[in-house]
Amino acid sequence: MSEVSTNELLMDCLQLVGQIMIESGAEVYRVENTMYHIANSQNIPDIQTYVTSTGILLTVGKTQSTRITPIARRITDLEKVARVNAVSRKLSAKSITLTQAYDELLTIQKTNYFLPIYLQVLAACIASGSFLIMFGGIWQDFFAAFIAGGMGFLTYLIAHDLTRVRFFSEFTASLVVGLLAYLAVHLQLGSELDKIIIGSVMPLVPGLPITIAVRDLMSGHLVSGLAKGAETVLTAFAIGSGIAVVLSF
Repeated sequence: MSEVSTNELLMDCLQLVGQIMIESGAEVYRVENTMYHIANSQNIPDIQTYVTSTGILLTVGKTQSTRITPIARRITDLEKVARVNAVSRKLSAKSITLTQAYDELLTIQKTNYFLPIYLQVLAACIASGSFLIMFGGIWQDFFAAFIAGGMGFLTYLIAHDLTRVRFFSEFTASLVVGLLAYLAVHLQLGSELDKIIIGSVMPLVPGLPITIAVRDLMSGHLVSGLAKGAETVLTAFAIGSGIAVVLSF
């Protein structure tokens, strides 16, 4: 394979690596390190890359043109991040070729590694009830938080699938949580409205994105850190707005 074709394939791999990792919620410094490791594994250390949460600029060598990869959607899927890192390690260990790595990356990009929806909802139900107890709630309110948290998370999944607008999805989900919590207390199926609401909205809280935003800021990636921080603030505002609408009536 000629040097030009090798560089083209390497750029394809690096583009795909960056896109998958950023779209899956990885930190910017992790994305850049992975891209550098892959390039070094092919004995091409002179790459220039600029990664943000909304786009990637990449150049390999001095004669290749610069590629720009826009990032339009971002989710949290650490399974994909781990699998891309595994491909990077195999390349560094020379156990696979660059062509095989590219094929594996395409498979990773196309595969949905999320659990079935019913398991996600069940996990949200259990987490909501558990957070209720952790925040000092009583066991009599466990079932109310269990149902409100699960239905709120299911609403989020449905709304996000229909609209692809995170703010609206989280607002609608928190609105459902607030309504169900209020009905539970009104029908005497629960007693502490605040604890039920707090426990039920926890599956919607962007804990991991907040952590990633702080890590990017600490690593010196100010643009990405501030962008992710702003995204988490909007998410928190959407959750709070949905609950506020219910409590205001």
